[in-house]
Amino acid sequence: MAKPITKIKEPVFSEEETQANRLESVIQNLAENADGIQETIKLLQELHESGVLEAVNCLIEAKEKVAKIAVGQMLRPPVTNAINNGMAAAGALTELDPEMTKKILNGMTRGIQTAEKELRANKKMGVFDLVKLMRDTDVNRALTFSFYLLQGIGSGLKEHSQGKRT
Repeated sequence: MAKPITKIKEPVFSEEETQANRLESVIQNLAENADGIQETIKLLQELHESGVLEAVNCLIEAKEKVAKIAVGQMLRPPVTNAINNGMAAAGALTELDPEMTKKILNGMTRGIQTAEKELRANKKMGVFDLVKLMRDTDVNRALTFSFYLLQGIGSGLKEHSQGKRT
């Protein structure tokens, strides 16, 4: 009876065999992706002819200088303020009901369209027109919403100003 196999000997390839296998793999990939490679070559040629490729190469060669400039620009107060404001706005948006946000934005769009139409009509609004609008249920709904919105903003400002003092 034969002895069981306890060791599996990995084949050892020479440097030339390894390179030949790699070359064969590359040739196979080229054959399988010929269309994509031709499109890539065409794209690179277009980038070269337009000067974009040279600009990108120069940018990559000067990466340390570019990185220092980019970091310097990112640390400027207006940029950090914009980032902080964006993060605060994103945080606030996560707390809002998406349906309500959608309704408000749709209402704003309709309101802007109506206001633009009335602005083109170049009609003066009188006191009676104002009273008539105040009785309109849509206007009343928007005013009620706006007043409670203002109340919430005022409350938030009060909390913010009290937090600053302590």
